Amino acid sequence: MLERIEAYYDAVPRSAARAEEIGPFTLFVPTGAWPYYARPRLGLEHAFTGAEVEAVRARQRELGVPEAFEWVHDTTPSLLAVMPLDVMQAPLMVLRGAVPAAAPEGVTVRMIEADDPLLSAAVAAQDRGFGGSGEDVGDRVDFLRERLASGITRMAIATIGEDVVAVGQHQPVADVTEIVGVATVPEARRRGIAGALTARLVEDAAADIVFLSAGEDAARVYARLGFERHGTACIAG
Repeated sequence: MLERIEAYYDAVPRSAARAEEIGPFTLFVPTGAWPYYARPRLGLEHAFTGAEVEAVRARQRELGVPEAFEWVHDTTPSLLAVMPLDVMQAPLMVLRGAVPAAAPEGVTVRMIEADDPLLSAAVAAQDRGFGGSGEDVGDRVDFLRERLASGITRMAIATIGEDVVAVGQHQPVADVTEIVGVATVPEARRRGIAGALTARLVEDAAADIVFLSAGEDAARVYARLGFERHGTACIAG
């Protein structure tokens, strides 16, 4: 399973980034509005060194992109010890069955397409859910509209009346997909909305492997929805 997830991790950035091979790393250089990162080269068994990490960081600084790395600790255990950046170690969770989550009363959860009139509001709500102001998101709206139109990204929203209160996506590659970007605006949290949104994304995905990574607090919520931990995703930056 982790091999298939690693193959997914290598494939999914390539729709919006160009890849540079730097030693044992693949650096994904963004060509759109989303920032990317460096990952260990797919399938490489290697004892990583601090010098190899520094070579990638130097190239990231040269390009003016974030100094960021992502990897699965279980398949690349040597990288954590030589990584000088702060590292978040997030449970890597795979769905074991259907997600039993219904939308709370008064909340509507649905998939949206590129031409949906609430797309801009959805991107603003997602930004607020992750601590932003919800302003100046036009570039991300345009980027997401292109991805939704092509089917690269699938997006769900939760609304109360006409107000978007939660957002999330999944990004299918063959029969594997990752649920990403699930966020609820502060005033609508702790009502089960994120769980209902996740259930809708899972239903839409119909993939052989549905997975996500989350902080420890969120991981406990996802565990109640039927996700099980299968490893540790490391995010450095």
